[in-house]
Amino acid sequence: MGKIIDIHIHLTPHRFSEVALTGKDWYGMTAEDGELDNPKNLWTTERRIEEMDRIGLDTQMVSPTDVFYQYNQEPEVTAKIASECNEEISELSRGHPDRFMGLGTLPMQDIPLALTEMEKGMTKLGLKGFMIDDHVNGLTYDDPAFEPFWSLAERLGVFILIHQYGPTVTEIRTRKYFLHNTVGNLVDRTLTYGCLVGGGVMDRHPDLKICLGHAGGYVPFAVDRMDKGWEMFPKYRGETEKPPSTYLDRFYYDTTTFTDRNLRFLVDMVGAERVVLGTDWPAPMAVVDPVNVIKNSAVLDEAEKSAILWGNMEKVLD
Repeated sequence: MGKIIDIHIHLTPHRFSEVALTGKDWYGMTAEDGELDNPKNLWTTERRIEEMDRIGLDTQMVSPTDVFYQYNQEPEVTAKIASECNEEISELSRGHPDRFMGLGTLPMQDIPLALTEMEKGMTKLGLKGFMIDDHVNGLTYDDPAFEPFWSLAERLGVFILIHQYGPTVTEIRTRKYFLHNTVGNLVDRTLTYGCLVGGGVMDRHPDLKICLGHAGGYVPFAVDRMDKGWEMFPKYRGETEKPPSTYLDRFYYDTTTFTDRNLRFLVDMVGAERVVLGTDWPAPMAVVDPVNVIKNSAVLDEAEKSAILWGNMEKVLD
């Protein structure tokens, strides 16, 4: 039995909270920005480990809370935020190497700065990868500006977790009923899949390791309609000569499905070998008791459970 790894875990840096709780801002960010009303965002490392032990989780792959993307700020400011976040996560993972791995954040609005921070994170800080938004100030990842980013990520073996931050694409229509999250979050991820596939990114970079957070959004459900559009409207095929569904097994997907029904559908669509444990902790929308959810699932066989809990990530990190 391998070590059970949750790849979708967030951290609010103490470097931020220690300043923000005094009423001061931290690189333009306030306590409200950092979601400090959630007490779990203030937990000590020891308290975090206690919770991991309670639920049977061996290792957290920790990334800064999405609010720390800060792509809207001046690039140099965002680079400082990323550097501080990444250094703190590095200290956490190096101080407890059996319990924590690190995913950093990057100043994605400035690709040269992002490349510098990526290389530092992978070669000097011991990070395993980075978490990025679905877009950068409206620019999708098929844009040629991001080609150096994908090239370096592929060369360094970077694990990329794609996770939205507001506003989501649906907010132009409405913010009622929390739909901007419960629906918009998943729409954003689906658009990201379509752009990476249609823009030829996955063809040009066959060794990328990309995980689409929140179970890939609507991708497993929408991909057959994408295929139909690809078939009927060739002028919209972009840079790929294969239907979108043929790329399902080029991505990883976490287990924030909330029900066995959805989990089984995800596994049937993408394959158990592409699904990894991920919960979105400590967000209010996180999966509760995630290890037992998989272990006790009535819709997974033992081989699928082992792959999801540890086997797939062992291969990714090998």
